[in-house]
Amino acid sequence: MSESKRVLLAAPRGYCAGVDRAVVAVEKALELYGPPVYVRKEIVHNKHVVTTLEKRGAIFVDETQEVPEGATVVFSAHGVAPVVHEEAKQLSLKTIDATCPLVTKVHREAVRFAKDDYDILLIGHEGHEEVIGTSGEAPEHITLVDGPDDVANVEVRDPDKVVWLSQTTLSVDETMETVRRLREKFPALQDPPSDDICYATQNRQLAVKQMAADCDLMIVVGSRNSSNSVRLVEVALEHGTKDGHLVDYADEIDPTWLDGVRTVGVTSGASVPEILVRGVLDYLASQGFDDVTAITAAEESLLFALPMELRKDLKAAGMSDKMKHDASSLEDAGQLH
Repeated sequence: MSESKRVLLAAPRGYCAGVDRAVVAVEKALELYGPPVYVRKEIVHNKHVVTTLEKRGAIFVDETQEVPEGATVVFSAHGVAPVVHEEAKQLSLKTIDATCPLVTKVHREAVRFAKDDYDILLIGHEGHEEVIGTSGEAPEHITLVDGPDDVANVEVRDPDKVVWLSQTTLSVDETMETVRRLREKFPALQDPPSDDICYATQNRQLAVKQMAADCDLMIVVGSRNSSNSVRLVEVALEHGTKDGHLVDYADEIDPTWLDGVRTVGVTSGASVPEILVRGVLDYLASQGFDDVTAITAAEESLLFALPMELRKDLKAAGMSDKMKHDASSLEDAGQLH
């Protein structure tokens, strides 16, 4: 019996609370102070979000020194090392710190364990902005462990005084495998006081795991420099999806991917506005995949307040500091690029 073509749509998907807060922070800063507002690094790892904010007057820079003296700068959701705050102070910059509160929590853990003279094993990807920021809190105490295969290279001063922390956007399964190998090597290894991998990363991976075995193809909407989006493709393939691809926009889908496919899974990384997912669903519908079923793995209701320094200025100007964002505020850039 031939079954019809269908789409399994993951829930939750897309924006997490930290991304939402960071994007709205830039939007509100532009509204309140007027353009240009400088942003150090990509506010979140999504091409569409960055280009849309650029059109509104945000200027993205790689280094603090590129920001003119006295200007307003927003720090990205991935967090920055203390030295960056110092650089900003020297340039008399007005700073808005849009670091995700869940990343800030990992920074605080690093500071605390360094103060107690622990060796901190930070599980994460070398060169990722979040890892650079966290490592900068206690560089002399932190050793990066880039996945299970890196464990063999790890050396510590005192195997009885070791703790692990992690980047918030990793694969849950791979991180636990890394921890397992670290614990074989250092039996006294301590866990972080609470889970470092963020709720949104875990929930998005959980939804994909629930769908994966039923999908011939998984399309993950997200940018290539988005760690959590890249992980979703890997998780899908590990859990039984035959083929998986990461796309920024619907027009990147190769029609040959759909050859012989009955069931397509669709999800999106934590920095992806919903309009991009709708573009993918519209494209799939045009190819006969118009039967869409939602697969819900968890409910999310977390909202973070805007950065304190921005809230203060908004209140003083009589403007709302409420988070009232959804993907539609990024719609003016349209579905195509």
